[in-house]
Amino acid sequence: MRKIYDIAGADRAHFLQGLVTNDVKKLAEGPIYAALLTPQGKYLADFFLVPRGDVVLLDIDESIAEATVKRLMMYKLRADVTITPSAFQVFRGTGPAPEGAVTDPRAPAMGWRLYGAEAGEDGSDWDALRVANLIPETAIELTPETYILEAGFERLQGVDFRKGCYVGQEVTARMKHKTELRKGLVRLAIEGAAPVGTPIEAEGRVVGTLFTQAAGHALAHIRHDALAGPLAAGAAQLQAEAA
Repeated sequence: MRKIYDIAGADRAHFLQGLVTNDVKKLAEGPIYAALLTPQGKYLADFFLVPRGDVVLLDIDESIAEATVKRLMMYKLRADVTITPSAFQVFRGTGPAPEGAVTDPRAPAMGWRLYGAEAGEDGSDWDALRVANLIPETAIELTPETYILEAGFERLQGVDFRKGCYVGQEVTARMKHKTELRKGLVRLAIEGAAPVGTPIEAEGRVVGTLFTQAAGHALAHIRHDALAGPLAAGAAQLQAEAA
């Protein structure tokens, strides 16, 4: 389930620009995907920001909505900003988009989002779409231990490296420019199944964690140097997909 909030006030763009991972100026062109991080660069929340007249809609997973709004308001100080529950709802789907719908900014394969009076979805297999397109999900692949570059946020257009400072920017920029990522989110072929969160082992050594599974494939956060050999997660057998 999603929660929608109205972010209003004369300072809303400036307020968001100093907090989120993406460049709020891009809202002039349409919705953006972004995250809120800790000062140490770890994930707190991910969401869509959607321009709607004199407000910006915050489209966020219900499980983290209240805590995220409270966190944002900690930074309000004297800024002319309000965050209140919205009259808008979101309906999402794939296939031909209805009038007024916007394309999911993470990847066109993730379909469209329509903001209006109705909430829901069209019955698409979202887990299968996420696995096929390597899309992490709130509270599944995205957890408080996540670094967003390891979760693919650059590929998903969820981070901007030219926008300037935001909370967690220094760590994120260092990971981008000064280090080679040794682990991250990947899609693996899977035989069998195991619960989300099952450790992945290679030769008896834990090298990653298994997440969403669909249609013979799975998302996993794993050390890249472990991908060459056989992998197991509980009763499931895993292997890297052919390039």
